Amino acid sequence: MKNYDVVIVGGGIQGVGVAQAAAAEGYSVLLLEKSSLAHGTSSKSSKLIHGGLRYLENAEFSLVRESLHERKVLLEVAPDLVRMKRFIIPVYKETRRAPWQIRIGLSLYYALANFRSDAKPGKIPRKQWDQLDGLRTRDLRAVFYYSDAQTDDRLLTEAVMASAQSLDAELAMPAKFTSAQIHDEGVEVHYSDSNGKQSCTGNVLINAAGPWVNKVAHRITPTPAIQKVELVGGTHIILDGTVTQGIYYTESPRDGRAVFILPWYDQIMVGTTERTYRKDPDLLKPSRVELNYLMNVLKHYFPAYARHTITDITEAWAGLRVLPAAEGHAFKRSREVIFRADQPRRPRVLAIYGGKLTGYRATAQRVMKRIRASLPTRQRRADTAKLPLPPNS
Repeated sequence: MKNYDVVIVGGGIQGVGVAQAAAAEGYSVLLLEKSSLAHGTSSKSSKLIHGGLRYLENAEFSLVRESLHERKVLLEVAPDLVRMKRFIIPVYKETRRAPWQIRIGLSLYYALANFRSDAKPGKIPRKQWDQLDGLRTRDLRAVFYYSDAQTDDRLLTEAVMASAQSLDAELAMPAKFTSAQIHDEGVEVHYSDSNGKQSCTGNVLINAAGPWVNKVAHRITPTPAIQKVELVGGTHIILDGTVTQGIYYTESPRDGRAVFILPWYDQIMVGTTERTYRKDPDLLKPSRVELNYLMNVLKHYFPAYARHTITDITEAWAGLRVLPAAEGHAFKRSREVIFRADQPRRPRVLAIYGGKLTGYRATAQRVMKRIRASLPTRQRRADTAKLPLPPNS
């Protein structure tokens, strides 16, 4: 039975991030993915590499600062996959935040990004409002802009895994994790692939299964510590059309939620929604209510689409975020990553709860710090902050 230093369950951005980090530190790695890379949440995001402007309202300054640093790293190592874009914030009479609040938030965001020269925020003059892709100007009080980055989340995930494989990490796909047993010396892992039932051992098992994280945890004996979570579904829609001046950061007129209207491969993407989801993650689909919600946001800000209905949507998808269970709206819930291990000092199993696309590399560094005592000494091979991430050809 082959032994690996690190065995990972889940081929989303968090799982491949750990695979890259572990391989870069010289460890042997096996990643198990039941379907395809970025099959779940990691291909159903808003496609943004950003600090999270709205997290400033929750005073999550360390999260924003870290995310802005990770944005900087990704712009350097993946210039073909991550690109800076102009973000546009229209402020209307009915907007829940006054212009002065927006201005202060953008100034703080700029400062947390260390005053990056190509990310300086500002205000778009009234005389240029008619150039903003047909944005509604009735009751418009001000228009601000700032800079953040956009990516193709699936391609980024694939690039990170390719980087891990270049450092000798192994990928088993499709390979379905079936069970694991924790022993004093490590973990015995069982899975099935196209050749039937397979087994291996690992010093540490990383549960990076995203919305399936607790389903995986319950297949481990003895069952490790489990975090109570809430799955929050979010839908995006695609339709024909163009926005050329930037990514519009709007708020839903119905409930004030942040909704992005952005260019996506010569079409328009609108998202996201938010709803608690309690069923099987594999069965998640966009609901008719969500499709109408997003269409109404688009029509509210861009009158040219007033006659459009959900029949004009060319594509729609729904993804799940994993948030710690708590009272109140998920929109205001912390996005900090939570780890749960079978034991604190020398964990054999470590589960990742949550995590953002932008911060995958920082999350992986934390994982390595948590599990290092459980691993043998190896020769470090690379620094993930400097490893190029070209798109897969």
